[in-house]
Amino acid sequence: MGLPKLSVLQIAVTLLFFTRNQSFIEASANSNDSIKSCIAKERFALISLKSSLLDPANRLSSWKGHDCCQWKGVQCSNRTGHVIRLDLLGPDCDNSIVSKQALEGNISSLLVDLKHLRYLDHSCNRFRMVQIPEFLGSFHKLRYLDLSLSSFIGRIPPQLGNLPNKLEPLRNLTVLDLGYNNLTGPVPLWLGEFTNLIELDLRSNCLDGVTHEGHLSGLGSLKTLQLSGNSIAIAVNSSWVPPFNLEEIQLSSCRLGPNFPTWLRWQTKIYNLDISNTSISDMLPDWFWGIASSVLYLNMQNNQIRGVLPPAMEFMRTKEMDLSSNEFSGPIPKLPKNLTMLDLSKNNISGPLPIDFGAWGLTTLILFDNAITGAIPSSLCSLKSLWLLDLSDNELTGSDPACIFNASITNMTRPGLVNLSLRNNKLSNEFPSFLQSCQELIFLDLSNNQFYGTLPAWIGKKLPSLAFLRLRSNVFNGSIPVEFTKLTNLQYLDLAYNKISGSIPNSLFNFTGMALTSGEDNLDGLEDRVYEGGNEMIDYTENFTIVTKGQVRLYTGEIIYMVNMDLSCNNFTGKIPERIGSLVALKNLNLSWNAFSGKIPESISALVQVESLDLSHNELSGEIPTSLSALTSLSHLNLSYNNLTGQIPSGNQLQVLDDAASIYIGNPGLCGPPLSKSCHETESIPAAPEDHKDARSDNVFLFVATSSGYVTGLWTVFCILLFKIRWRTACFAFYDRIYDRVYVQVVVGWASLTRKIGDS
Repeated sequence: MGLPKLSVLQIAVTLLFFTRNQSFIEASANSNDSIKSCIAKERFALISLKSSLLDPANRLSSWKGHDCCQWKGVQCSNRTGHVIRLDLLGPDCDNSIVSKQALEGNISSLLVDLKHLRYLDHSCNRFRMVQIPEFLGSFHKLRYLDLSLSSFIGRIPPQLGNLPNKLEPLRNLTVLDLGYNNLTGPVPLWLGEFTNLIELDLRSNCLDGVTHEGHLSGLGSLKTLQLSGNSIAIAVNSSWVPPFNLEEIQLSSCRLGPNFPTWLRWQTKIYNLDISNTSISDMLPDWFWGIASSVLYLNMQNNQIRGVLPPAMEFMRTKEMDLSSNEFSGPIPKLPKNLTMLDLSKNNISGPLPIDFGAWGLTTLILFDNAITGAIPSSLCSLKSLWLLDLSDNELTGSDPACIFNASITNMTRPGLVNLSLRNNKLSNEFPSFLQSCQELIFLDLSNNQFYGTLPAWIGKKLPSLAFLRLRSNVFNGSIPVEFTKLTNLQYLDLAYNKISGSIPNSLFNFTGMALTSGEDNLDGLEDRVYEGGNEMIDYTENFTIVTKGQVRLYTGEIIYMVNMDLSCNNFTGKIPERIGSLVALKNLNLSWNAFSGKIPESISALVQVESLDLSHNELSGEIPTSLSALTSLSHLNLSYNNLTGQIPSGNQLQVLDDAASIYIGNPGLCGPPLSKSCHETESIPAAPEDHKDARSDNVFLFVATSSGYVTGLWTVFCILLFKIRWRTACFAFYDRIYDRVYVQVVVGWASLTRKIGDS
């Protein structure tokens, strides 16, 4: 009987357990159902926010119905149902560009009802001409606030920090990002009270004033400090020891100098340091390279920092290093093995390039405007990842690296070289043959050297991607190879100041890079090739000067939109081809100082984008095409010293050019404004040839008559003296008497003068 009783008891307990468990599950389900419907007051606040914004991309289309916790960008607490996260990050934010699909308008003040908000991201939107809402300071639980790239204006509202004592300010914040706006005024002192702050980003605003220890002394948890792009002066005591140990410091364009900031000595965990353009003019302290050994990204450009690169530089962990525009001196040591980008341009670096660069993964090497000497070492050939090399404005001599002529090594040379500039050195050789292996080359500048010989025909075949070719101021001769026509992408050709001769081949005008305007297929394709694979620096313009409008200028625009042909100061002959009008994208055309003849082609009026046109110092004849006045983009024109004739065309564009008279000087046959020579005077000339002929005949007659009379008289006297002995005797006696008188007068006068000198 015991066993059945036990079984009944077990069954009863089991039934009781399942009954209670089912009740618990139902209660939990009911509880969850109630949480899914968010707080009505907070839902209304979100609807009010939506109504205050323009949403061109319908990004808030899911914001409908009663369950706001399911709306896109909204997150609620599973326990309380309150909205704790609002993420309205705009599209394409990684590009630092506000998309046209971004939200626009104002932030509704009813958003203040989201009192439990912990995370708020309104970045990359268009809140134009709107100040940061003061009510954001009431979000006491907020830990993450990102309002970057949203066009906010005005000062940082004090309500974010100095609220009444009964309310807590945003002291729970760990991330505050207000970067890339138009905020003004000084950095608020109360930011130093955000003791939990890990990341502070105020970069690229219009902040000013002085930031001192009081702004920073309470930020013991800080890891990231980004103040770049402001006019802030950071003035701290040289003995100040910061309470933080930063990992990322970006202070570009702030004022740290003139002394090197000593507080950096205590920042031993930095991986990203940017103190570029900070007015430092000091010797680099010895301790700096110790803390910099672990820095991955180092930028100190555009200061006046003095010092030498350390011999132990090869042991650094640095990947990218920009020390340009300073006063570093001495040689370049062996580089860190992980280095991919090095910019030492505009310094006082001297000595030869290193035999062993050490950085085998180097992609970008910029060393222009230094005092580097010697030959280009063969070690450069081992940098197989190199795609940008700028050694211009140095004192390099010799020719190509020796390894380039080694066939086994030539096949191993990097195929990815995209940008090569050797401008303004003392290199002397024929056109570099190693370039045959650089089939991805887009930009090539060998100008201002001593390269000689003819231009090789293989350029058209081996360099199919070439878009910029500058060979000016060398000693190249011969003619332009017909194979140049295969350079269909070429849009910048500068062969000025050489000894190239012959005529311009008609096929030269097959350059589609000069025939299509911006926005058409060729420029889009070039842009894709330029920026493909992160090669943004192919478009760097820091060292790109052009000769246009009669001046040498630093080009500050995007290189891919500079379309130029300069063949000046050579020995070209023949006519300017009519097909030149097909290069409608040209902005600068210079054919001056050659021996071009014939008329200016009418098709030149098709160059609707040309800004500078120079045809001076040639042998051009005929009239100036009247259609030239229709070039509305033209701001510089030079037709001087040719054989042009006729009336100068009138037109609005030709009337506004500077120093208009000098444009046509050296063309005696031209007339009309702006020259003082009137075309009416020229028209009366046809009757002049007959009058001129009569006058010339009179002059000839007078000359012949006078000469005949002189010769006749001379022979008459000669014959009389020859045949009349008495006349001949009398004539010679007369000459003897004259001679005696002159001789006596000279002797007496000389004796008298000698006595006077002796008496004195």
